Amino acid sequence: MTKFNILAGACATAAVLALGFLAAPDAEAQSKTLKIVVPYSPGSGPDILSRLMSEQIPHDGGPSVLVENRAGGGTLIGTEAAMRSDPDGSTVLLVANTFAINPPLKRGNYEIEKNFEPVCYLAATPMVLVVQSSSPWKTLKELVDDAKARPGKVTFASGGPASSLHVSIEVLRLATKIDINYVPYGGSGPAINALLGGHVQAVWADYPTVVSQLASGTLRGLVTTSGKRVAQLPDVPTLTETGISNYQADIFYGIMAPAKTPPEALNSLAHSFSTALKAPDMAPKLAKQGLNPVGICGAEFGKFLKGMSADYARIIKEAGIKTN
Repeated sequence: MTKFNILAGACATAAVLALGFLAAPDAEAQSKTLKIVVPYSPGSGPDILSRLMSEQIPHDGGPSVLVENRAGGGTLIGTEAAMRSDPDGSTVLLVANTFAINPPLKRGNYEIEKNFEPVCYLAATPMVLVVQSSSPWKTLKELVDDAKARPGKVTFASGGPASSLHVSIEVLRLATKIDINYVPYGGSGPAINALLGGHVQAVWADYPTVVSQLASGTLRGLVTTSGKRVAQLPDVPTLTETGISNYQADIFYGIMAPAKTPPEALNSLAHSFSTALKAPDMAPKLAKQGLNPVGICGAEFGKFLKGMSADYARIIKEAGIKTN
């Protein structure tokens, strides 16, 4: 299968240390409440990162921060609400891979470069395929072999549809020719609840959503799509290692502002988020959630998004992924 490199970690993580030139927020910016619109459900990876930022930014002298979950519509409800917000620097959108997937699918009423301004690429995190620890499958090969032996009897789920997690499932399906059922949920949290309830057999999830269940042994990780093994999951191979597919992709989390937000406001926002990301006590909090800080802001983040959109457009075409 074609090798796709959408590795968030491939960006220069050292950029986190190179953002000191950004001007500090002015008094007016500090007096406003900053709203982070999160188009994902509470408890998801994007929500977790947003709340870490919301705690740290005021601590660093920035504005007070409100996190508003606006899940639904494949992230479109929250995304379009943020797009329509006043471009004054008081509202931003927490984005992940689906933000770059929607435009190639012609889903939604936004174009990345036309309707949004890049603020910062904050962090990256792995995607992991998990099953219940009580399941009979201890490896991806065992799961695939069972799915081949029982066509249409194994059900996969993810937050989706047409999310980066759904894309991973489709990559596996195409590479192995397995006949499976796919059920999309409103987020990784609801999908994991369905897995724990026995309604589905496997979920491809963002690591922050399942970190506690993996640590406790409730869930078992079978494979990740990262370029190398995840430090916190040393016994879980990458998809490339299995020999099934060379597909490599992580989830990115970033901040976007509505189009026409003034440069000084964008600069102030970038300063607030990058400062929070670099805070000494932030590193262990991020590591605990499986979040790897990146800290690329402005035009460089915009360039990253443009490349990711092009890569996903190619994947979507080859996999024949539809919006419904």
